[in-house]
Amino acid sequence: MSFASIPILDLSLSRDPETKHAFLADLRRALLEVGFLYISNTGIDPALIEQVIRNGKAFFDLPEAAKMAVQMKNAKSFLGYNVLGGEITAKKVDWREQIDISTEHALPEDGAPLHYNLRAPNLWPSPDLLPEFRPIFTEYIKQMSVLSMNFTSLIAEALELPATAFDQFFEKDPKDQQHKLKIVRYPDLDELKVPRSENGSGLEQAQGVGPHKDSMLTSYLLQASHHRGLQAQNLQGRWVDCPPKDGTLVVAIGQGMEAITHGACSSTTHRVLAPARGQGSRFSIPFFQGVSSDANFEYVQIPQHILEEKRRWLDGNGGRSDDVEFTFVKGRFQRLGEATFWNRCKSHEDVAERWYPDIWRKIQEEKKAGAATASQNAEKPQNTAPPTQGAAIEAH
Repeated sequence: MSFASIPILDLSLSRDPETKHAFLADLRRALLEVGFLYISNTGIDPALIEQVIRNGKAFFDLPEAAKMAVQMKNAKSFLGYNVLGGEITAKKVDWREQIDISTEHALPEDGAPLHYNLRAPNLWPSPDLLPEFRPIFTEYIKQMSVLSMNFTSLIAEALELPATAFDQFFEKDPKDQQHKLKIVRYPDLDELKVPRSENGSGLEQAQGVGPHKDSMLTSYLLQASHHRGLQAQNLQGRWVDCPPKDGTLVVAIGQGMEAITHGACSSTTHRVLAPARGQGSRFSIPFFQGVSSDANFEYVQIPQHILEEKRRWLDGNGGRSDDVEFTFVKGRFQRLGEATFWNRCKSHEDVAERWYPDIWRKIQEEKKAGAATASQNAEKPQNTAPPTQGAAIEAH
């Protein structure tokens, strides 16, 4: 049977030589069998977490004009504010508003590859309105950058590799590495004006974020309010709740990590449902570990017995493939940065249409071709596996 709950790992155990071995064994099981886990005792200052949550929520209380002044469409970088309903996953609208910020970088030089445009200055809200916002989130990104790099080293050790096994995928100078986070608000069903089911019967839902798998290597979600909604999908297609737990972060293994480990690490399909009526908005702050934009699609040599362990586990648990698009495939793109850039264009078509019209047109052509294929497949006998469709994006 595939996972029915999300494992919780105490990160402090990895810092003690007497408990580290057991921690790595638990981490390996989580990587091979789930791809989704909580970590506690992260080492991030709880006072900083409180400031991050308070300032993150305060952003959405700004006047509309102040938010639109930092709108994502204003720049080529896919950084900035995204209006409610401005992103697409699983071919449907995501009902959330958000702001994307990242490690600060200067604008790329003229003639640089397109994916370099992802590295740019942030579009910060006015310091007159939110004076603590920029310093608080700059510090949070700094601390989360260290946490994510340390955790990636633990993943390597859990797979019986040197702690430095994934270093080739990152910038040589940590100051050059770009990491990113989102601050997200999910309105509840009342605010979204979702029609009530007749006689109160039926399941009322709205898509906060559709089924997808994260990009890159790892991401770390701070659930900033006590709302349920995040769910991970197991191998039988069942959606497993990932409720908020105080003092934890939720770690999601990305497609990049699954690809470079020959599938040993699982990248798990997940989604977010809009909060139920009367619950108010759900807030979340996911942090996405970056990779070198010029890193090649290279594989890490995983010990054969670990790959065999993964295959046996899949065979014994009804392993199935889902319909989520897997972008991190060697051959389609030469560099990880190119795959990431393509994902951003697919998720934010308004930005792509304005700044990258040639790519936007290619995306529209792919969508038409996909719709035609889906129409043809609809006339054929259907696979009984639960369907999950979506672009590989970054969202929680």
